[in-house]
Amino acid sequence: MLTKRQNLMEVLKGGKPDRFVNQYEALHLIMKTPITRIKPPVGGEAYNEWGVLLRWPEGQLGSFPVHDEEHIVIKDITKWKDYVKAPNLIYPDEAWAEAAAEAAAVDRNEYFVTVFVAPGLFEHIHYLMSMEEALMAYYEEPEAMHELIDYLVDFELALAKQSIDHLHPDAVFHHDDWGSQINSFISPEMFEEFFVPAYKKIYGFYKENGVELIVHHSDSYGANLVPSMIDMGIDIWQGVMNTNNIPELIKEYGGKISFMGGIHSGLVDFPDWTPEIVAKYVEETCRENGKLYFIPCQTSGLPIESFPGVYQTVTDEIDRMSKEMF
Repeated sequence: MLTKRQNLMEVLKGGKPDRFVNQYEALHLIMKTPITRIKPPVGGEAYNEWGVLLRWPEGQLGSFPVHDEEHIVIKDITKWKDYVKAPNLIYPDEAWAEAAAEAAAVDRNEYFVTVFVAPGLFEHIHYLMSMEEALMAYYEEPEAMHELIDYLVDFELALAKQSIDHLHPDAVFHHDDWGSQINSFISPEMFEEFFVPAYKKIYGFYKENGVELIVHHSDSYGANLVPSMIDMGIDIWQGVMNTNNIPELIKEYGGKISFMGGIHSGLVDFPDWTPEIVAKYVEETCRENGKLYFIPCQTSGLPIESFPGVYQTVTDEIDRMSKEMF
């Protein structure tokens, strides 16, 4: 029987996996690093490390930045340097001790030691200045937007160096949502101009320093961006929704990139979910997308659930499909 890591690599290279890769099972995510990721409590609010006010209303599934006139960070994109200051990334070795010990204890024959990065460049920008202002600025102030992106890239490269030096990861799991459920937020041409060179620098740095896998989360439509994802160096697109034609993407791009998702969290992870609903969607997903270049997984960007029992039920159903299909 293949290890979880070996089985994942068989899927990615079009080899002979002996079962489905079950969601995040092959990725050992290291979350307790000294690089803080401030989040508000449910029903509360908090400022993150960049001065963005995040608010999590009761009854909602997550937090989102506040962009009223008082709290928006970048009030004028042409003067972004007056508003944006990167947080400290330099911590003493003892601050990394817990994360380093966790990474060192992982059986790397079984798992990929995986660092977690969020938010990514696109999200980071609209956190700082709102989605509406950001989308307009790509057209109206491209020079300033390029400068801001370069600044964020420098921060991400410094962050990557710290993680590499202390944890020696095998994989990076990087968040950046690039679309809604039906389309990308910006055109492929604009994406190519602003984000492909930036991510080639970031993901290239990880690969040059021993990181084997680039896993990028965008729970969205993004079929029109897949050629750019391949150019960036992404190995796995995690979060691929079934609003994308996943079988067609596998047919066209399998071997260059793999797809992780297909189980739309909004269809299985909701207050009135049932095991029967989960079983239906998992079976459809596994049968439609096959055994190679595809990892059945909820589209949510971590091995988590919004309602108790969902994640384990999805896992159990994927195991059932492995027994039926392999």
